[in-house]
Amino acid sequence: MSLDVGQLPLVGGHPALDLVNTLERGVPLDGGPPHDSLSDASALLRWAARADLISDAERDRAGRVWRDDPASAQAGLAAVRDIREGLHVVVLATIRPADGGPAGDAGGPAEGDPIVAGAALVALHERWAGAAARAALVLDRGDPPQVRLTYGAIPAMLIPDRVAEAALDVLRTADLTRIRRCPLREGGCGWLFLDQSRNGSRRWCRMADCGNTAKARRLTERRRAARGDTP
Repeated sequence: MSLDVGQLPLVGGHPALDLVNTLERGVPLDGGPPHDSLSDASALLRWAARADLISDAERDRAGRVWRDDPASAQAGLAAVRDIREGLHVVVLATIRPADGGPAGDAGGPAEGDPIVAGAALVALHERWAGAAARAALVLDRGDPPQVRLTYGAIPAMLIPDRVAEAALDVLRTADLTRIRRCPLREGGCGWLFLDQSRNGSRRWCRMADCGNTAKARRLTERRRAARGDTP
């Protein structure tokens, strides 16, 4: 059953990976199109606040601008979806087959293709460069005082710019060898996550969901095989 954006688990370990997980991965059981939790601009506003990319006040401010200018809302949603898919392509190219990478799962033809991943990186860089051009330097009068580069100074582009910043952050600062994909071939959902376990052995997005489902499926298959072997 597809979850509403307000119920969607945040299991990625980084907002950018949680963004990738807002689109259903793999082949839907009902044969229909993949479920997109970011179904409209309103869902995007709710998700961005849940993922702590924006504050509640920023959500309200961006929401007012988008309600007054529906075209900017659609442009913002399209930009976020574009960043989401570009990041998905790039991250998959970094994941080893043993960790759910493309060679271990039957995915689309673009998965793991270095040329496609390179083109996605160029597009992500262009998105980030636009966000950086709209960013503002802000003086934080703390102790000690600091000057910060704040993305999202323009309300209509607040969320796309924060998303572009998050995408760059996960690619530059996360340990890419610790990114995993919930294994599709073993009954997982294909979501991405940072494996923060001590020994790097995490396999499932959530053991309570995909992990237990896969275990139950294997047990059923073994029981069926055993019955078939019985004279």
